[in-house]
Amino acid sequence: MKEKLFEKLTNSYEDMVVMRRYLHMNPELSFQEENTAKYIADFYADLGVDVRTGVGGNGVVARVKGGRPGKTVALRADFDALPIQDEKEVPYKSTVPGVMHACGHDGHTATLLQLAKAIHEMQEDLAGEYVFIHQHAEEFAPGGAKPMIEDGCLDGVDVIFGTHLWSQTPAGTIEYLSGPVMAAADRFDITIQGAGGHGAAPHQTKDAVVIGSALVTNLQQLVSRRVNPIDSAVLSVGSFIADNAFNVIADSAKLGGTVRTFNPEIRDLMEIEMKRVTDGTALANDCTIEFEYVRGYPAVVNHETETEFLKTVAENILGADHVVESIPQMGGEDFAYYLEKVPGTFFFTGASPEDPYPHHHPKFDFDENAMLVAAKTLGAAAIEYQN
Repeated sequence: MKEKLFEKLTNSYEDMVVMRRYLHMNPELSFQEENTAKYIADFYADLGVDVRTGVGGNGVVARVKGGRPGKTVALRADFDALPIQDEKEVPYKSTVPGVMHACGHDGHTATLLQLAKAIHEMQEDLAGEYVFIHQHAEEFAPGGAKPMIEDGCLDGVDVIFGTHLWSQTPAGTIEYLSGPVMAAADRFDITIQGAGGHGAAPHQTKDAVVIGSALVTNLQQLVSRRVNPIDSAVLSVGSFIADNAFNVIADSAKLGGTVRTFNPEIRDLMEIEMKRVTDGTALANDCTIEFEYVRGYPAVVNHETETEFLKTVAENILGADHVVESIPQMGGEDFAYYLEKVPGTFFFTGASPEDPYPHHHPKFDFDENAMLVAAKTLGAAAIEYQN
């Protein structure tokens, strides 16, 4: 059965590439993916597959029932793009100014659509039910996974598998990891209200730039001095805005950044300690500082049994030398919400091109052959899980 699936996927590879490139040329931002959602739904409708639209927003869910009873396996792909200008010089460059698929979601979608088509064509020979979850808004919290779950996308599901095409890993490889694999991703915003004035009279002011600089330095000590070295945490101040003329001392400043953790207790600690440092800095400088901590996605925690199963499936396809244990990634993923509801695992499919750029880079691209590897691995896992 697996060989038949692989033959169908190999024969559809060129269609997979065409589909991916169309999506790459027509990206849509998180929560704005109306045309992409319609494209996905129309594909299933043309196949005659049961499809539901508007799931938790712009989500699309298709279901294919096999000819025999069995378990219900869900497979997920995301389809939103990013607010980045595409700087690649390729025929399939984004046609939407300031928007591009810089993380591989176009490839995820094309992979899952062609896999769904192959499974649909084989459905009478298969056991169980297959749920194809096409998720909107992975890139921007609160994300699309949670509302899709609340709208029933996991109803009756026994297990879920998902993958990310990974441009920093050699093509033809699969990376797996049991337990925490991607970090909780939180955001913070800080507004400093000082007292501005003339650059020649700093003694008459409460300099928001100096206060903000001290705050950045103080915050950087939290990970090194408040977090147990055995644990992991990242605190990054990504923006510092205090726009003034050269001879004006800033009245106010705004800081923003992110915190990444794996351990829920460390996540709580970081929020508490950041508030303490912020309040202390305000007191020391006799100013007002507003601190907002916004919790994003929880950590992605893979289930051990399903991860070991996926590892075995991948080794049977690629060989043990091409299936390697991953290391935890500090990037965030709302696939975490699915794994909080049902067993499953999230893995990385190597997709490094000849000249790789990081994810979310203006010149990001990936080796399209990785889509076929991802489709075979997801498809084999879905079918073999019935046993």
